Amino acid sequence: MPANRSASLRRAVAAVAALPLLTLAACGYGSEAKADNAKEKVAAGSKKIDGLDTVKIGYFGNLTHGTALVGRDQGIFQKALGATKASYATFNAGPSEIEALNAGSIDIGWIGPSPAINGYTKSGGKSLRIIGGSASGGVKLVVDPAKIKSVGDLKGKKIATPQLGNTQDVAFLNWISEQGWKVDAQSGKGDVTVVRSDNKVTPDAFKAGSIDGAWVPEPTASKLVAEGGKVLLDEASLWPGKKFVITNIIVSQKFLAAHPQVVEAVLKGAVETNKWIGAHPAEAKAAANRQLEADSGKALPANVLDPAWSSIQFIDDPLAATLGTEAAHAVKAGLLKQPDLKGIYDLSILNKVLKAEGEPTVDAAGLGVS
Repeated sequence: MPANRSASLRRAVAAVAALPLLTLAACGYGSEAKADNAKEKVAAGSKKIDGLDTVKIGYFGNLTHGTALVGRDQGIFQKALGATKASYATFNAGPSEIEALNAGSIDIGWIGPSPAINGYTKSGGKSLRIIGGSASGGVKLVVDPAKIKSVGDLKGKKIATPQLGNTQDVAFLNWISEQGWKVDAQSGKGDVTVVRSDNKVTPDAFKAGSIDGAWVPEPTASKLVAEGGKVLLDEASLWPGKKFVITNIIVSQKFLAAHPQVVEAVLKGAVETNKWIGAHPAEAKAAANRQLEADSGKALPANVLDPAWSSIQFIDDPLAATLGTEAAHAVKAGLLKQPDLKGIYDLSILNKVLKAEGEPTVDAAGLGVS
């Protein structure tokens, strides 16, 4: 084995072995993002909303959280909040963000559907509400084309997902079952081996050959393609209209009750950001990459950024019906007991904002508050 490939393999094995440590590290309350962007400064003469000094906002360093990335980079949230300062924390995993929300370390967050469902059900419906949509799409099954040329070739292979029970893990397990294959959801062992691998280490593991592919969100999917992978399946192709929720906006119920005007300001910022993304796609892509660099110290190269960005739709609709379907998939996989999701959505403020903007309102698919 060549020395460089041997070294890559050792790094990948070490990285996968360290996953429990990474999971423990992710149980903190996120890392504080730097506030050195001039557009984030409070404008002179601005007034606080509800008399509140600060609103604490969380998001992931994923392009599927592009509304948060672009809205922050462009100062759109801060402008909507006036003199109420927007502070930010970044997260690597949904459970750590839910933990932070429950602890009051953040007030509002961008998050995937599975952790939102888990957070809501584990609290007996008392911890959070989904108050808006943010993104659809941006998830792909990327494989090593030398080992896997068709769906049938996946049998017996090792395929990574980001985390046990996360949104992509549930989607992949459901897809596996639809192929007629058996996999134990907890261990990941079966006709296909599901390897739970942090998105940060998955590209190295793929390059070293310790996994044969991955069902992952952007930009990880495009990073694998840049390493020689091939897209075998775009998850959007499995959904009606090729739309499914990948990112929502959540808020703690306590904060929503105490500061509805601040929540409205953040949602105004989100709607304005999505509209700006649609009108300025190239500038928005660059803005998201700037914020990723500010948060992580590293920007994405064009051969990763361009295809990743083009596969994501930024929308205000939370696509509530698809969240119900994703919950059903988790139940089917044995990762979730049949949940009562009635009340997980409160879209009243978002619909108020949309009406004011002359945009169509959105529906909670029967899962809204009474």
